[in-house]
Amino acid sequence: MEQTHTTHQGAATPGAQRRVLVVEDDATIVEAISARLRAEGFLVQTATDGPAAVEAAEAWQPDLMVLDVMLPGFDGLEVCRRVQAQRPVPVLMLTARDDETDMLVGLGVGADDYMTKPFSMRELAARVHVLLRRVERAALAATPRSGILRLGELEIDHAQRRVRVRSEDVHLTPTEFDLLVCLAGTPRAVLSREQLLAEVWDWADASGTRTVDSHIKALRRKIGAERIRTVHGVGYALETPAS
Repeated sequence: MEQTHTTHQGAATPGAQRRVLVVEDDATIVEAISARLRAEGFLVQTATDGPAAVEAAEAWQPDLMVLDVMLPGFDGLEVCRRVQAQRPVPVLMLTARDDETDMLVGLGVGADDYMTKPFSMRELAARVHVLLRRVERAALAATPRSGILRLGELEIDHAQRRVRVRSEDVHLTPTEFDLLVCLAGTPRAVLSREQLLAEVWDWADASGTRTVDSHIKALRRKIGAERIRTVHGVGYALETPAS
């Protein structure tokens, strides 16, 4: 059930074309996404069911996955769990339902972003570029920024990109970590959704405010709801212990 459209193998190297694994069981959607991403300069491989997706991810080591939730074999959430257990991979999840529960579950198992069908190929390509830029930027930033930020029982280790709450490790996706670091940069200060979109997602417009809200909800579930304050109509702030 798997189709391979490139001979490139192995891990990414500087200057190499980046690899995107597209996992979708609808042939029309697969071809449309693949054609657009190839036009953008990516190497593309496709899989049409859960088991083939996990196998392709392990063998081909993609730089990013575009992953549909509803798949034969087992669903995209299980694919995401298994792939992320092997190695961290940015995941853009596709869902046919505008259901926030599905979105939160997807973010909880390691997805970095999601899109609800129907969507434009132009927007999908833009999201892929943004996710890859963020991963590259995070890798560059990790080396010089080596300190550990402590905010009460919350610890953020920039160098290792690790978070602890009450000395217990908390697994965050790359996007959740970047979002937390952004909020922690100015503790107690309210950051608007538009600011967060620009800083964390590199989006220049406000079309993704629901993305921010969903990621905030997922982050709250992991570090504690009381640690992120909502200012209705404005944005969010990271709470810190009273001094």
